[in-house]
Amino acid sequence: MGLIARTIEAAGISTVSLSSARSITAGANPPRAVFLDYPLGQTAGRAGDPDEQDFVMRSALNAVEKMDQPGAIETINLQWSDDDSWKDDVMRVKPDGDVTNLDDRTERYSTPQYQHQEDAMAAAADCKSCVFFEESR
Repeated sequence: MGLIARTIEAAGISTVSLSSARSITAGANPPRAVFLDYPLGQTAGRAGDPDEQDFVMRSALNAVEKMDQPGAIETINLQWSDDDSWKDDVMRVKPDGDVTNLDDRTERYSTPQYQHQEDAMAAAADCKSCVFFEESR
């Protein structure tokens, strides 16, 4: 992510990376990043919470304007829960050493998947964020 962002910046286009892994982001050293202390996979806010997602996106875009120190990471002031107990089991090997159940994510696909048929239809009709995908229409 940092290498791609630096390459895009070298072409004169400002970038900002979203992160839920501060130490990894610091190591990748993107030109600028915003950190959200949420579980991996929730980097743009909670699934199904468009108001929170909008807040995260606006925070990221505002960061582009005000961050002037290369490699800066700004923290978005949101909390996943009332305490940090959700972090207790994240990426931890079970005491018995069984690692077979660590990855509980849903299956990944090489093509876009949609929660609702209306979303698929809207994307097919006018997907402004899909400009880099070849269309087979």
